Amino acid sequence: MKLSASEDDLGSDIHVPADIDWHMLDKSKFFFLGAALFSGVSAGLYPAMVLKTRQQVSSTQISCFKMSFSIMRCEGLRGFYRGFGTTLMGTIPARALYMGALEVTKTSVGSSTVRLGFSDTTATAIASAAAGLSSAMAAQLVWTPIDVVSQRLMVQAPNASPCRYKNGLDAFRKILFADGFKGLYRGFGISMLTYAPSNAVWWASYSVANKLIYGGLGWSDNIRRSESKATAVAVQGLSAAMASGVSALITTPLDTIKTRLQVLDKEENGVRKPLTMLQTVRNLVMESGLAACYRGLGPRWASMSLSATTMITTYELLKRLSAKNQES
Repeated sequence: MKLSASEDDLGSDIHVPADIDWHMLDKSKFFFLGAALFSGVSAGLYPAMVLKTRQQVSSTQISCFKMSFSIMRCEGLRGFYRGFGTTLMGTIPARALYMGALEVTKTSVGSSTVRLGFSDTTATAIASAAAGLSSAMAAQLVWTPIDVVSQRLMVQAPNASPCRYKNGLDAFRKILFADGFKGLYRGFGISMLTYAPSNAVWWASYSVANKLIYGGLGWSDNIRRSESKATAVAVQGLSAAMASGVSALITTPLDTIKTRLQVLDKEENGVRKPLTMLQTVRNLVMESGLAACYRGLGPRWASMSLSATTMITTYELLKRLSAKNQES
C-alpha cells in the first residue's frame, strides 16, 4: 500500500514510538479516521467476499473466473456489491468495538505479562493473542446480524420471486418476522468458533513475525522510530501476509459451514426452517465430499491475505495519525 505525500507529511510531524499504546491515542481522531479508512478498504475488498459467499452456498463447484463472468454478464458491476450498504452500516460500530477491545486488551495484558517476568517477545505474543480473541468476540455482536443480512443479499438471484429482499432494511425486517431475533444471530456460535481463535492466532503470529523481521534486520527500537514510512509498510505487509495464509487454510471449512447456516434453509410441509449444523455438514459432504468444505478457498485466501496486508498497514497508519503529541 503506497502512502500519499500528505499522509507522509502528517506522519513525519508526529513522534512515533516503536509501539503506540491505547493511552497514547487521541480517541476521537482514532475512531473517526478509523471509520473512514476501513470503509474505503472494505469497499475495495468486497467483490472477493461476494465471490467467496456464492461459491460456498453453490451446490456445485464453480471456478472464480466462471463465477465472476456470470455475475458481470447477468448483473453487471452492481452484482459484486450486493449487500454492501448493509455491510458499510455495520462497519462503523463493529470496527469501533473491535479496535477499542483490541487496544485496551493489548495494553492491559501486555503490562501484566511483563510484570510477571515474561520476555518482551513472549509478552507481546500473549497480549496480541488475548487482544485478538477479545476484539473478535466483541465485534461479532455486531457482525453476525450484518453477515446474515448481507450474505442473503449477496446470493440472491437478480430476478428471484420467492422471498425477494428489496434492500438490507427489507431483509432485516423479513428475517426478524420469519425467525425472530435469533434469526439475526444464526451461526453466532460457529462464528465465534471460527473468528475468535483465528483472530487470536493471527495477531499473535503477526506480532511475533513483526519482531522477528525487525530482529533479523538488526534494528533496535531507536532505529524503528526513525524508519521510513515505506520500510514500515513493507515490514507490516510482510508480517501480515505471513500470518494470513495458514489462518485461511485452517478456518475455511468452518467459514463454509457458517455461511450455509446463515443463508440456506430447508422446507418442511411448505414451511422454511433453518438448517442445523449437522444437516449442513451432511449436505456438504454428500455434494462433493470433504472438498466441498473448501469451496471459496481461493477468493477467501486472496481476500484474507490482501485484507490483512491492507488492514494492518491502514491500522498502523491510523495509530500514527491518531497519536497524541508526546511533548504535551
